[in-house]
Amino acid sequence: MNQSVQLLENERLDELHRNGYSIIQNPKKFCFGMDAVLLSGFATVKPGETVLDLGTGTGIIPILLEAKTNGQHFTGLEIQPESADMARRSVRLNHLEDKITIETGNIKDASKQFGASSFHVVTTNPPYMTDCHGLKNPNESKAIARHELLCSLEDVIRESAKTLKPQGRFYMVHRPFRLAEIMVLMHQYGLEPKRMQLVYPFADKEPNMVLIEGLRGGNPRITVEKPLIVYKEPGVYTDEIYDIYGY
Repeated sequence: MNQSVQLLENERLDELHRNGYSIIQNPKKFCFGMDAVLLSGFATVKPGETVLDLGTGTGIIPILLEAKTNGQHFTGLEIQPESADMARRSVRLNHLEDKITIETGNIKDASKQFGASSFHVVTTNPPYMTDCHGLKNPNESKAIARHELLCSLEDVIRESAKTLKPQGRFYMVHRPFRLAEIMVLMHQYGLEPKRMQLVYPFADKEPNMVLIEGLRGGNPRITVEKPLIVYKEPGVYTDEIYDIYGY
């Protein structure tokens, strides 16, 4: 471990099974889930490309994409200072300061903070629930991560479109129950849906996640990929999931 990186109270170090990397997390605040890992497997980053991750949390998506791709540089934007601090310490821990930058800021202002048409790729694992969906977590950090308290789905899609270069690619993981709204907003802001994959916990259950790729200024045509099944039996991942995780 990098001796200059300190763990604070309630923090732990989790192995990522990629390039020997680890990440700092605090279970009392918010830990990344499978959705972030699946998004890192779904997103394509070509050699030399720059990537912006909106709402990066503890930096899991930039760290995994740096491990999996030959992208030139990865930037994470996070509004919660404690999460951004954890992400920066994880970047230092893995000696990735030259490849990953963590910025503190609001998704609503991303295009002002970074400038229009700045990135080849934007990724995001945004809050899934609106104010009227479900029970809010009394823990503020978890509530901000899960509910649209500080930004809306429209904010995320609008700012993604603005910060992307022409023909830049947008990758998002979300919940299928908001798919119609997602498609309408992507079309409204010029992000043409190009690929979609539904994620099912088991083959006989309904999907609980959707992975979407959009192209800024793309022509209408979407490919629906074969379903991604998480478990072949309780507690046992399918081969595809093991492959994405790098086990």
